Amino acid sequence: MYCILDIETTGGQFNEEGITEIAIYKYDGHEVVDQFISLVNPEKEIQPFVVKLTGINNAMLRSAPKFYEVAKRIIEITQDCIVVAHNSSFDYRILRTEFTRLGYDFIRPTLCTVELSKKLIPGMESYSLGKLVRALGIPVTDRHRASGDALATVKLFKLLLSKDTEKEILISSIKAEIKSGLTPKLLDIVESLPYKTGIYYIHNEKGDLIYIGKSKNIKKRVNQHFTGKTNKCKKIQLEVFAVTYEETGSELIALLKESEEIKINKPIYNRAQRKSIFQYALYEVLDDNGYLNLRLQKADGRKKEITAFTTLQEGKNALFRITEKYNLCQKLNGLYETQNGCFQHKIKECNGACLGLESPEEYNQRVEDFINEMTFENNNMIIIDRGRKIDERSAVLIENGIYKGYCFYDLNYQITNVEVLKNIIIPMQNNRDTRTIIQSYLRKNKVLKIVKF
Repeated sequence: MYCILDIETTGGQFNEEGITEIAIYKYDGHEVVDQFISLVNPEKEIQPFVVKLTGINNAMLRSAPKFYEVAKRIIEITQDCIVVAHNSSFDYRILRTEFTRLGYDFIRPTLCTVELSKKLIPGMESYSLGKLVRALGIPVTDRHRASGDALATVKLFKLLLSKDTEKEILISSIKAEIKSGLTPKLLDIVESLPYKTGIYYIHNEKGDLIYIGKSKNIKKRVNQHFTGKTNKCKKIQLEVFAVTYEETGSELIALLKESEEIKINKPIYNRAQRKSIFQYALYEVLDDNGYLNLRLQKADGRKKEITAFTTLQEGKNALFRITEKYNLCQKLNGLYETQNGCFQHKIKECNGACLGLESPEEYNQRVEDFINEMTFENNNMIIIDRGRKIDERSAVLIENGIYKGYCFYDLNYQITNVEVLKNIIIPMQNNRDTRTIIQSYLRKNKVLKIVKF
């Protein structure tokens, strides 16, 4: 649990500043679950330049509560939370100073979104809150007021959580929970999970990731782990301490994140998925008569594949559909063994390439049409699909045939410029698995829109 906050002060000499406004949003990693916003009477004059910057003046604060009157609420809302702020050393120091004046030792673990941004979004022109959120396409209102800045920090932190592929932020929060002595039972863990699409992370009592999975229904899938009878399920049941999750809305993004994060984090119970899960591939083979055959074979990294499949049966089913859709020959594609023409020719669903009745040029053109549709080599496109909530969309960016990453954007902030999209994109690895995941998903599922540029 995180408390994302922003504080406005009177200005003045170091450790003599007073708080004029505070905003705290309690964030569970998915949504704001509590909040506290208040002007505060600092019992001292505000510096003139601060009045110009924030718009908060001395007259506004005369009837506001003094710090000791809001101190209890601040302690309660931040209890067992990690304090997050943009330049947290400043906000945390100001809070500790105010509590010290009351004789209370206020101690909380902290995270700084400036430092996290520099690490997870390198190369930005500026890391000041205003310039950073503008560059990332994050809408912000009430700049230099505690509520507006804290809410912008919430949105920035949400983006940083998504970009944190090594899950350092997540693991630090789990370790903070372990220190507090919480020992949730399996039923309690399942009850806290949503019936939504996304990624889930299973942690042991040290906070380490032991399993990463994806599902269209996170609660149902985790429950299967906790009630399963396989050796892996039993080991997970014994070792699990906590389950965290990240909603993606889009199943394609869930598949891509699962593949990448398993390779990066190498959880002990994802051993099989650390290597490629696509064991069979489709290749084009030119036969002696000049016809292009589509052949399903064991994946071979030395050959150029068209697409790949997790099982032989999945590959065969797909090849039957491809053969039918493009009016190809089952015999040439290795799906029908015969010394003569294929059965499809008898029922007039094959033009007779297997008997030499159709020219290789005509037949091969349809094979090439299929290959061009399947591969996005040199293609530039954005795959737009549903987001994590109704007023949001997800986008997967492919540039020059290379998978660049994904992002989420609000519907009221339409992405019309690819350069803006690149600023908010969460970079991901482009490899054989990601290409195959995208190909396979587009082959089997409909998305809201594909924008080519």
